[in-house]
Amino acid sequence: MNLKPALTRYRVVAWIVGVLLIVLTVGTVLKYTTDNETIVALVGPAHGFLYMVYLVLAADLARRARWKLGFTVLVLLAGTVPFLSFVAERVVTRRVRAAEPQPVGTAA
Repeated sequence: MNLKPALTRYRVVAWIVGVLLIVLTVGTVLKYTTDNETIVALVGPAHGFLYMVYLVLAADLARRARWKLGFTVLVLLAGTVPFLSFVAERVVTRRVRAAEPQPVGTAA
């Protein structure tokens, strides 16, 4: 099964969710230190929606790649910890690429 399209979708959303989570974390610090809620008000709903998209895309990739439940849960939770979605994206990309058969005549 060709996992490349599902992997690409997952990678794009993982990066977007990761960046938004970092911005949201900074916004939360600002909210409580300066009483400025602008960043949280703007980025919070976007991150929440895109995290749901991340969950769907990660679950889809997990189903296609036939990951074990424990690994799947860790990948799903990676969008809730700042910087962890970037780490998860790298691990997932390596795992999926290593599991895909290489075309004939190409180096692995």
